[in-house]
Amino acid sequence: MRITFTANGRPAEADGVREGESLLYLLRERVGLPGSKNACEQGECGSCTVYLDGVPVCACLVAAGQVQDREVRTVEGLGGEDGGLGPVQQAFLDAGAVQCGFCTPGLVVQTDALLARDPRPSDADIREALAGNLCRCTGYGKIMDAVRLAAARIRGDVTG
Repeated sequence: MRITFTANGRPAEADGVREGESLLYLLRERVGLPGSKNACEQGECGSCTVYLDGVPVCACLVAAGQVQDREVRTVEGLGGEDGGLGPVQQAFLDAGAVQCGFCTPGLVVQTDALLARDPRPSDADIREALAGNLCRCTGYGKIMDAVRLAAARIRGDVTG
């Protein structure tokens, strides 16, 4: 089947999509957006988190056919207006929250969603928002630092 949708603000399409194929496979293998990672394929790790019509979802659990005529935004679509990194992406880099990088795309998308609805999250709010994202490298300390830094920069409390 042919799927047409919007990916990161641009029209996207794919031919030959099989029944039961996941959105994650569609994005990575057919559309050329490899940022979302394929880890558990069960919606348990959060590495494949993307926005679907503005709501964070695990792309491994969404059938590709469900995105027909819908809007998908991936970690690649969270960059800055100048083509560089967006504020959440930059904060993860600056805070040293990127280790192997496998969990990072999902964490960045979830952080973006959190800060869009609450620019002053408490540590408990951050933990709750990121609870579905697993990281095996950092111990979460630097991830928490990155979210706090991104929040402060978005609010304008900190520059650079």
